[in-house]
Amino acid sequence: MLQLLKFITSHPLNKDRKAAALMRFARWQIASRLSGADIVWEWVGGARFFARNGETGLTQNIYTGLQEFQDMAYMLHVLRPSDLFVDIGANVGSYTILAAKGVGASAFAFEPIPATFARLRENIRLNHIEDRVVCLNVGIGETAETIRFTARLDTVNHALADGEVDAQAIDVPVLMLDGIMQDKDPALIKVDVEGYETPVLKGAVATLRKPSLHSVIIELNGSGARYHYRESTILEAMLDHGFGTFTYEPFTRSLQSLEGKSFHSGNTLFVRDVDRVRERLRTAPRIRVLGREL
Repeated sequence: MLQLLKFITSHPLNKDRKAAALMRFARWQIASRLSGADIVWEWVGGARFFARNGETGLTQNIYTGLQEFQDMAYMLHVLRPSDLFVDIGANVGSYTILAAKGVGASAFAFEPIPATFARLRENIRLNHIEDRVVCLNVGIGETAETIRFTARLDTVNHALADGEVDAQAIDVPVLMLDGIMQDKDPALIKVDVEGYETPVLKGAVATLRKPSLHSVIIELNGSGARYHYRESTILEAMLDHGFGTFTYEPFTRSLQSLEGKSFHSGNTLFVRDVDRVRERLRTAPRIRVLGREL
């Protein structure tokens, strides 16, 4: 609990409004427990989502406005309604909702766990964006196959590693991104697959070469070690595709080059065609989150 409260009060949208943030946290805890059911939360740019107590993937957006502040704000600023966003490991849909409802872009959302996928579909219907979002209940990897996944770990469900035992694991169909994106032109891809990034990227080589693709957000938090994957290999592969690593400051809309992965966030932002991206960031409409403009 102390760690959560520290995250809430130190968040960039809350750190100078700590009392209001703690009141919002307290109101949610009380309301969600009294209700015992889904609550519809009004979010950013007309977006909404269903949330219930303990649903980590969404409730932290209630506490902070944008849970992953830099990356979510970057997406809101860099995407345009004509763009295609690809959400690999969509969970219950935070990023997809922001892209398709908050911006008006089209999206593909991939979520391998059936119960989580059902929740994702509920949020898509709630926002009336079925015509802009393709949801697929599959994993993404290096080859088309079936893989065992954990299914009861909320936001950290993952493909089983060699020797890992889970009596409640499920079989999940896995597809290659290249096969799905063959005639598509994504602008931004987000990869959140709890350490399985290396196979995802190996099955997306042609997609990563597409000129339309200017940004990729990849979670690099050390989870790949469970599969004996090295994050340095991912960094090298993305460099070979012309991407550099960057950090984004939403209040000033500044994009700063990094040497290697980000150590201030679990995600690392990869960008190419930097001048075009900076122009998009500069000219993006302002967004309002928790009463503040970005």
